[in-house]
Amino acid sequence: MKIFGRMLSRMILSRFFVIVVGISLLVVTLEVIANLDDILAGAANAQASVVRYVMLRLPGLLAVFFSMSLLLAVVLTLVELGYRNEIAPIWAAGVSPFQLLLMLLPLGVVLGITQFMLSDRLVPNAMQQLIQWGVGDFARKKLHPGQGGVIWMRAGNDILRAENTNKGATRLGNLVIFRRDRDGLLSEQIYARQARRTGKRWLLENVVIYRREPVPPARVPVMVYSGELKLAAEGMRSGDPEVMSLPELRYFVKNQGFGLRPVHVYAVQWHHRLTLFFVPLLLMAVCIPLATRFRRHGVAGGLLLAGVAIGFGFFLFDGLAQTMGEIGLVPAWLAGWLPAASLALLALALYLRAETVQ
Repeated sequence: MKIFGRMLSRMILSRFFVIVVGISLLVVTLEVIANLDDILAGAANAQASVVRYVMLRLPGLLAVFFSMSLLLAVVLTLVELGYRNEIAPIWAAGVSPFQLLLMLLPLGVVLGITQFMLSDRLVPNAMQQLIQWGVGDFARKKLHPGQGGVIWMRAGNDILRAENTNKGATRLGNLVIFRRDRDGLLSEQIYARQARRTGKRWLLENVVIYRREPVPPARVPVMVYSGELKLAAEGMRSGDPEVMSLPELRYFVKNQGFGLRPVHVYAVQWHHRLTLFFVPLLLMAVCIPLATRFRRHGVAGGLLLAGVAIGFGFFLFDGLAQTMGEIGLVPAWLAGWLPAASLALLALALYLRAETVQ
């Protein structure tokens, strides 16, 4: 049985590799053609620029097509076995769908770790470089900082934004402080031309204070602001959760999103990122029980359609759940985990039915 498990894993893995790499290369080729002018703009070596774009864009495309390609690989493998009438001997030998899943468990674990590392490590790093490059659609996300870069900070309920900063963020320029009450409502805005750190306090210069009440703004030459400032990832983030790793998402959640986006946007992505460990194994778990219907007949189209329909439904539900979580209609943890939990319940139901038929 170990030999059969390794053979089945190789079949799935080889088809998965061909599908995911083939689709990703096709898409990146189309993107290179569409963005060729931006890629070659100011490039000393045209070929090196094209290769650089391809290498930076591939991780994101591989992450996008990862789950879909795995689903297709599993379904195509089972269809091929059914077409060769090799499924029936497997069930006749006493192998249950659950035992078959256990044989594929190492593959599911490896693919789960791979998908998580791809989405949590390679993709954020590559997207940061693409945004800084400002090529194609990534130019819209590029920050246009001042001398030291736009930086977002948080101190208690207050949100702070500075347009200019030195390397250690001890001197800030064009500082705006959004002071909020306990309910998160804006109470006043403080504008300062310069700010410098003195111990745990900040000395603000050329200050203008706008209050929530209908009163004229107050202007003071110098003002002391007390608050332990927390930097929004050193000011290098635009607030896009797609370019953040899991620890960075958690950092934004703890600091209420630094006022860039609602905190549940980052919380949903944090929970969803964790589910990537389990999605590959769950997709395989759903497809395997479907093959029990091919014990006596080889209607390969039925398995193919059922597998694709389940996968399409899962991806659609996953996107819908994320959207509902990001706009605050459902709790962040529910939006992140519900699609994977639903897939697990579906797999359990299919296994119980398959074991009953066995």
